[in-house]
Amino acid sequence: MLAFVLAFVASFVATFLIIRSSTVHGHLSHDHDEGPQKIHAAPVPRIGGIGIVVGVVTGLGVLALRQGVSPAFVGLLGACAAPAFVGGVTEDFTKQVSASRRLLITAFSAFLGAWLLDGVIRRTGLAWLDTHLAQSWGLGCLLAVFAICGVTNSVNIIDGFNGLSSMCVTIMLTAIGFVAFEVGDYTLVACCAACAGAVLGFFAWNFPAGLIFLGDGGAYFIGFVLAELGVQLIGRNAAVSPMFPLLVCIYPVFETVFSIYRRRFIRKVSPGVPDGVHLHHLVFKRMMRWTVGREDAKLLTRRNSMTSPYLWALCLFSVFPAVLFWDETLPLVLCIVGFGVLYSYLYWRIVRFRAPRWLTRKP
Repeated sequence: MLAFVLAFVASFVATFLIIRSSTVHGHLSHDHDEGPQKIHAAPVPRIGGIGIVVGVVTGLGVLALRQGVSPAFVGLLGACAAPAFVGGVTEDFTKQVSASRRLLITAFSAFLGAWLLDGVIRRTGLAWLDTHLAQSWGLGCLLAVFAICGVTNSVNIIDGFNGLSSMCVTIMLTAIGFVAFEVGDYTLVACCAACAGAVLGFFAWNFPAGLIFLGDGGAYFIGFVLAELGVQLIGRNAAVSPMFPLLVCIYPVFETVFSIYRRRFIRKVSPGVPDGVHLHHLVFKRMMRWTVGREDAKLLTRRNSMTSPYLWALCLFSVFPAVLFWDETLPLVLCIVGFGVLYSYLYWRIVRFRAPRWLTRKP
């Protein structure tokens, strides 16, 4: 609890200072770009990740010094996350770090996690694969790098609406922290609490007014920490099913996989080409239609913010069963399949203008 409170306060104050000083750094930190994924009323700072990092460092730093949480683990986790954060925040300031370079930097962070924290995947629930993983550190490392890069970039993909990715990550961190508490892994509990508190400190300024954005630095940082803690949970605790972290993170992960399929096989374009038809964009365009055509900035901001709760609810559809069945692989696999079916059904209903009427009414 102390880690959560300290991280929240530090992040809240740091984020406020970033907002208040934006007249000094705004020419570098503001989100001036236009594009299919930019849905904002006015430019604001996109370096909210700095406030989150301040919160995490404060919360875990004090806790490591005062309450016995492993300083070595906390320090190494921060060292592993640093490249992903620096690569993202450099893009936020310079707008010159390509997506491929950011992906490589994230992969390097994941490799550091495997090397320094033994964050490799040795269990998948598939007997034939687990046999090879038990005998090969390199294979487990490769699988961990792939998984962590996937989750990290998927968190960045769902970042675009006020409060969307930050609240989803908070929900996911809470689930991982709960299971860590159940198995007695209090170091991971403290890490989840500090990260969740720091993200909520940012969230207070991001939702609903949208006074600051996560930016790539913030999205990559919280995405990496979320993924690394998930890998650590199953690596340090044999009782936890290896499918648990996947189901917890399935919303952004499936969003990414589905988007690659949609772009590559339906639109016949490169999966790396950005577009504005992710599920959260469709919810914004087709379910928040009561301000379509109106240019009022307040209404646009309100419409932006009211998109997010629909996706928070979708996130909870996977997190609740994950917490219920955290030690049972078969139910978790069935829930993963069920989520994929639900997501696909909702996407095709909305994209064809057939969303249920109760979802499209003006609040």
